[in-house]
Amino acid sequence: MDAGSLNSSTKFQSKCPDQIRTIRENLDRFIPNRSAMDFDYAHYMLTGGRKGKENPTASSPSREAYRKQMAETLNMNRTRILAFKNKPPTPVELIPQDFYSSSVQQPKTTKPRRHISQSSERTLDAPDLVDDYYLNLLDWGSSNVLAIALGSTVYLWDASDGSTSELVTVEGEDGPVTSVSWAPDGKHISIGLNNSDVQLWDSTANRLLRTLKGGHSSRVGSLAWNNHILTTGGMDGKIINNDVRIRSHIVETYRGHRQEVCGLKWSAAGQQLASGGNDNLLYIWDRSAASSNSPSQSQWLHRMEDHTAAVKALAWCPFQGNLLASGGGGSDRCIKFWNTHTGACLNSVDTGSQVCALLWNKNERELLSSHGFTQNQLTLWKYPSMVKMAELTGHTSRVLFMAQSPDGCTVASAAGDETLRFWNVFGIPEVTKPVPKAHPEPFAHLNRIR
Repeated sequence: MDAGSLNSSTKFQSKCPDQIRTIRENLDRFIPNRSAMDFDYAHYMLTGGRKGKENPTASSPSREAYRKQMAETLNMNRTRILAFKNKPPTPVELIPQDFYSSSVQQPKTTKPRRHISQSSERTLDAPDLVDDYYLNLLDWGSSNVLAIALGSTVYLWDASDGSTSELVTVEGEDGPVTSVSWAPDGKHISIGLNNSDVQLWDSTANRLLRTLKGGHSSRVGSLAWNNHILTTGGMDGKIINNDVRIRSHIVETYRGHRQEVCGLKWSAAGQQLASGGNDNLLYIWDRSAASSNSPSQSQWLHRMEDHTAAVKALAWCPFQGNLLASGGGGSDRCIKFWNTHTGACLNSVDTGSQVCALLWNKNERELLSSHGFTQNQLTLWKYPSMVKMAELTGHTSRVLFMAQSPDGCTVASAAGDETLRFWNVFGIPEVTKPVPKAHPEPFAHLNRIR
């Protein structure tokens, strides 16, 4: 073998083990990065820099010391010649730190959990409160005045100063009072009577404005306002829309219930009316769906038959216009949620007891229900999971009626134990905004009322 072949073989043998080890360890080939190499130092090391180590020869101590000093000075004590990667460059701060910290929002702090008091804030006596599931004897007006019917008398409790006054006492067989409902203006109030009449009162002047007659043949147990329209529901199963501005006040009649109408609620937009009755039926009525053949008699939009007991508790969701909650009586015990556009039942929850009333929290996604036997409690639910958040106890008889303060924080409950309790269950809203007047006052022109 000639010298050229021997040199070639020697080079192959010296490189091959390193390549094999690299492939085994990294399972890939490396491509040298030329920009990171020092070719002058590489040439020195390959040609003469390692002669003293590979082929040691006699040298004087002074020469060896001189060589080491030169190597340290010229940084030639390195052993690697090939470089396969660069050191990562130092990151450049394009935006000053002070600008970044001032412009970027800080992470939101966790909202503290609201404390829900398990006891009532105030308790008032309510003697002679009629213990009747089908009536509606409590309402809280927009002027922060609570109206409650005790027997044949309607009392007004002003929440701003705690004063109480008597509005009216119905004489003789006209009573007892079977329903009360404030008009949107908070000054005028409607009162349903056992003799089928409905009275309209000015609470500021303590004066009877008019009496609506001829619509029903028996007691009027449910009332609901929609601007200047007062909707009444009676034991005769009829639902009547009364325009309180005109002499002939009956403008529409809804027929569907076969027994007493005990629940009436207009949607926030005033387009749909929900009605519940002792016939276990729930109806949705649409004002725009009046029959062309008989405009005074309207056809229902949806008829729900899912409840197995009387449907009195009704509540429209404040944050979803087409969501309605309904509660069933003693043999049903369920809270059901409805899409009133389609008529579909979205969910049903068995509460374990008679559902007497329902109220939505105006500030959070929560629902409050009041119940009868056995615990006579108020239950706060988280929507839509329907997980119980709290149970408020104190009443010793079924909690028939509930009303919500104008700010949405306080709830008043009246029960068969003849007590009126106030609960701070919905907390305090973060920002109190003035509520714009959604509808003109229904009694803006008193001279038009006959």
